[in-house]
Amino acid sequence: MKLFVDTGNLKEIEAMVSLGIVDGVTTNPSLLAKESGDYREILKQICRTVQGPVSAEVVATDTAGMIREGRDLATIDEHIVIKVPFTKDGVKACKALSSDGHRVNVTLIFSATQAWLAAKVGAAYVSPFVGRLDDVGTTGMNLIREIVEIFDNADYATEVLVASVRNPIHVVESARMGADVVTAPAAVIEQCFKHPLTDIGLERFLKDWEKAQAAKV
Repeated sequence: MKLFVDTGNLKEIEAMVSLGIVDGVTTNPSLLAKESGDYREILKQICRTVQGPVSAEVVATDTAGMIREGRDLATIDEHIVIKVPFTKDGVKACKALSSDGHRVNVTLIFSATQAWLAAKVGAAYVSPFVGRLDDVGTTGMNLIREIVEIFDNADYATEVLVASVRNPIHVVESARMGADVVTAPAAVIEQCFKHPLTDIGLERFLKDWEKAQAAKV
């Protein structure tokens, strides 16, 4: 399973990329709005840093606007993946953009039927939001299981990109269910590194080493 970092912050991306674990980045208008500077230049720098898929989202809500913005975003860098929301207009825009040869990430997926329809119009990725489903009393990971099963049965090339990830459990369950990609904030990825027994074990190793060296003096 590939790992994307969900952020528009270049420093966070650089830190994660330096670890050798990041395959791509997902952004959205809310994330980019937090950063200072021209969003196009930020996206260009992100692409140069990660050298992998970078999702950049349109803000138009009509088909023509999404297509126009999507084509413009694609000119920023070859790594740009055009992100459109799942609406009827978004589906039509995805069909047009994917027919042009652009990779499209259809976001705000909350049902298996939505994911299926996005796959039918050539989406490169579908982004089901598991955390937001959990927030309203639904088990978000059940949706991932459904989508993976449907895509496997139909042999769709569309990749399942698990989004709205809140904790390492979401990451582990995504991998177990056969998701293609998980995108997570840097803070959640940091949590994946941590375990109290690792810290305790390292502390003990170092203390034992210090005692052994002291005994030799």
